[in-house]
This record gives sequence, C-alpha cells and structure tokens, in this order.
Amino acid sequence: MQARLCGVSLALAPGEACYIPCGHVSGGGLAFDGGGKLVQLDEADLLKRLKPLLEDDAVLKIGQNLKYDYLIFRQRGIRIAPFDDTMLLSYVLDAGKQGHGMDELSELHLGHKPIAFGDVAGKGKDKITFDQVSIEEATRYSAEDADVTLRLWMLLKPRLMAEKKRTVYETLERPLMPVLAEMEREGIAVDPDLLRKLSNDFATEMAALETEIGKLAGESFNVASPKQLGEILFDKFSLPGGRKTKTGAWSTDADVLEELAAQGHDLPKKVLDWRLLAKLRGTYTDALPTYINPQTGRVHTSFAMAAAATGRLASTDPNLQNIPIRTAEGRRIRQAFIAPKGFKLISADYSQIELRLFAHIAEIPQLKQAFADGLDIHAMTASEIFGVPVKGMPAEVRRRAKAINFGIIYGISGFGLANQLGIARSVADDYIKKYFQRFPGIRDYMEATKEFACEHGYVETLFGRRVHIREIKSTNPGMRGGAERAAINAPIQGTAADVIRRAMIRIPEALAEARLKARMLLQVHDELVFEAMDAEVEKTQSVAVKVMEQAPLPAVQLSVKLTVDARAAQNWDAAH
Repeated sequence: MQARLCGVSLALAPGEACYIPCGHVSGGGLAFDGGGKLVQLDEADLLKRLKPLLEDDAVLKIGQNLKYDYLIFRQRGIRIAPFDDTMLLSYVLDAGKQGHGMDELSELHLGHKPIAFGDVAGKGKDKITFDQVSIEEATRYSAEDADVTLRLWMLLKPRLMAEKKRTVYETLERPLMPVLAEMEREGIAVDPDLLRKLSNDFATEMAALETEIGKLAGESFNVASPKQLGEILFDKFSLPGGRKTKTGAWSTDADVLEELAAQGHDLPKKVLDWRLLAKLRGTYTDALPTYINPQTGRVHTSFAMAAAATGRLASTDPNLQNIPIRTAEGRRIRQAFIAPKGFKLISADYSQIELRLFAHIAEIPQLKQAFADGLDIHAMTASEIFGVPVKGMPAEVRRRAKAINFGIIYGISGFGLANQLGIARSVADDYIKKYFQRFPGIRDYMEATKEFACEHGYVETLFGRRVHIREIKSTNPGMRGGAERAAINAPIQGTAADVIRRAMIRIPEALAEARLKARMLLQVHDELVFEAMDAEVEKTQSVAVKVMEQAPLPAVQLSVKLTVDARAAQNWDAAH
C-alpha cells in the first residue's frame, strides 16, 4: 500500500530474464543525465508500456506470491489478468509437507539456491534499500526471481491435472487472491484516541496488578522476568508442578501458570492477567496506531493464503485475527475498529460451523437432528452425558459440555480436557468415555480418519483440499499423537475454511449484482466484516447471509444447514 516501485523483472523462458529499473536513486550501472539524475525508464512510461501486456486476456502472467505484485500494480491503476501463482500451486499440491516460499521451492524442486536478499542489500547497519543497489546486482537478483518462478510453474502446473487438484486451485485459491487484494486495499478505520485511552487504562490496571502480585509474593519483583517469577513460585513457595528448562531456570510458560491457577493459587492467576494486558498493549493498543496509513487514514492488514495447512487464512502486519473476543479487554479493543460517518460495520458470522460440519462429515444422527431442531447443541450434549434436564441447566454444566464438544473435534485427550476444565484426569477420561458411548459414530469417524491418514499420508476436505500429515507414522508416541489429532481435525477445519473461501469469492459479484456499494474488509476465521452505507445495511446483510449459507453449493450438499448471524453497528464489538 505504501511501497515505491523500484523496478520490474520479467522472465520469458528459462534462462531468459531481465530487469527494468525505474526508481533507483543511486548504485552503479546507470549513467547520469545533465541534471544529475540516473538515466532509467520513468515509472509512468514503464507502466504505460506494461499495462496492455499485464491486462491482456491472451497472455498468462505468472508470479510467486502474486497478491503482493497484484496490489502494487492495482495501486497504479493496473489489474493483472489472467494469472497463475506458483505459491498457490505448491500450496494446493503439498500443503502440510513444507513451506511454499520461493527459496524453499527452488531448492526443493530445482536444486538451486537463489541469491539471498541480504547478499544484495546488505545486513544490519550496512543494509541499504533496493533503490540504492547497483543495477548489475539488482538485475542478477530480480531476474533470477522471475526465472525461478517460471521454472517452478513449468514443474508444478502439470501436477494439478495429474493429481486431480485443478478444481481446488481454480475454485478455492486462484479466484480468492484478487478478492483478498481488494480487502487489503480497503483497510479498516480505527480510532487512535480510543486506543491511546485503552493503552493508558491497561497500564493503570497492570500497575495495580503488580502491587497485588508483590503483596502475594511478599516482596516486589519484576513480573516480566520469567527467572524471578520462577524463583518466587518454586524456590520460595515450593509450589507443585515445577519443571526446569534447558538453561536450568524454572519454566513459567502459560500452561504451567494455568495449571497452578486451576489448583487455586492466586499469584500465578494474577500474573496471567498481567501478561494478557501486557500482550494486548504491545500487540494492539500501542501498535495499531503505528499501522495507520497516512494516505488513507486506515489500517491495512495482509492476508496470508498459504500459511495454515488446513486452508485457514492468516492476518499479518497487523494481525487482526487474534484479538481475544471472550475477554472484556479484547472486546474493548474491537470497539476501536469503527465505521466512518454515514456507514456501519457489519459482522456476518457462521454459527458453530465446525460442529455442523462435524455432524455431517462424521455422520452423527443425534447432532444432525439437534441442529435440524434448532436446539442448543451444548445444552443437548450436557443433557445426554450428564443426565441434566436442558431447562434450568447450570451454566457450568453447559460450559463443560461445550469444552467437550469442541475438544472432541480437535482430538482432545483426557489430560487436555482436565487442564481446560480444571478437573481431575480420571473425571475428564470418564466424560470422554461417556461421550463416545452416547455418540458411537464419533469414534468410528476418528479411527477411520486415522487409518486413512496412516495409509495415504494425507486427509482431504469435502471440497478435495489435501492436507498432508507429516508425523502420522512417527515412532515417537507424542509426535504421532499430535499428528493423529491433526488428521481428525483437518477435514473439519479445512472444510470450514473452504466454505468461507467460496463465500468470499462470490460476495463481491453478489454485491455488485444487487447494486450495493458495500465492501468486504476483514475475514476472521468464521466471520466476515463489511462496511456499508447506512441506507444499504439491511440489503447488504441479506446478500451476505444468503451467499454465506449457500456457499457449499453446488459442489457439496450438506445434511446440516449452515446458519449465519449478521449484525450492524458503529464499531466492530457492537456488531458482533
């Protein structure tokens, strides 16, 4: 969104590539004109010559992580089409096997180690920007990038047909790229004043917690120091469950503190509260204002398409997908995401999509029926397992059933469930045993999925996305157990990711057909966030809900209906 264009590299055939400089300010290899400026193509002239080629329907353009380049050109009035992306080709073919960056793919498929950026631009205090690199070095580095990308395409593209993955690439990956690029361009408005106020509030709360922690410890110490905290907890108070790291210091990781807090110890609980506030301050309230684009006044995140093996998108610079929604502090941060005057933010969220898909994929009649009847799925599970009537059910009983419902999807162990609920391991084991007895189809699904993964080395979503499971045959029981849990979850989480991708691809066209000016801004797992004019809110909600609920069709007819909740408000929290 803010990058300056330095030059463009193109490859026409293996070993035939070039670099066209347009924005160098120094560096050897170019002559100076009479006015002391480097002689190179003017950016406007370069773009004028490239535009017909980049937009020509008869010429395929190939890139690696092309969304970045697409956005650079889109900012300059050019839409690249048609295109292929070698990163996405690799992702469709080999998700879960390895990374999909160009250097890694080059070494893996071509046996060639590309020139590192640091070798061209330097490192540390000697680092220079690319517009200062000599033309000879810039050409070697940039032209090689284009050459490697072309060679990778020649290897990867034929595999799509051979491995029957063309549909996944052409319906779930490639068409999503321009949609995400437009979302990144739109950005979202934030209120810097509210963020500053929150930062101050959090600092005050942290100071109060530090005082409380000091009183509980009987001495003041640096709460941010794991070493000092470990000494207080395990040397001074001799609390149980302490374990040492490789350096010989006590571990004070979140799981250690959570276990101690679950046993009723106040000190580790207060430290966890302090850490949460410190993280929210560092990651959001202090950092978000620095991401506001001076030209647009908005925050523009980047969506990573080939990050998670299951197809889930990731958000970076800044990460807007990890703002906690279940804590009051996280919700306060969401209040800082706002709609401009005359507009509203709309949050459209799939309701329990993974549990619904689980009921369909694992073919669990009781869960299917419960969704069909519109029952509270967690209350129903609690009633089935604990024999408690749904009417007047205590909140704690429903919470336990919810933890089991979602835990089972992720292949949770008795130990994991015991930790999560703060109960004895034997009680957790008993819960899981009862669950499997009540819903026998679930264990059948799990065993069949593990067997399939072990035999083939991968699992697939309902839409054919293949997720490779690397450690499924590991002789290490811990690693194999983790791989088995991943195999059980991947078809469910991956299908949910595919469904929302299908919805995102269709929504811009559906909004255009309805003559609505609304724009899609964010995707956060099962949720899409839009910005719509006040007068168009209801119509936009209606279009979004319809497209999202019908996203699996016509490829997959689910036996459980997907439902979407959509709300509009002036800020993101109120819309949720």
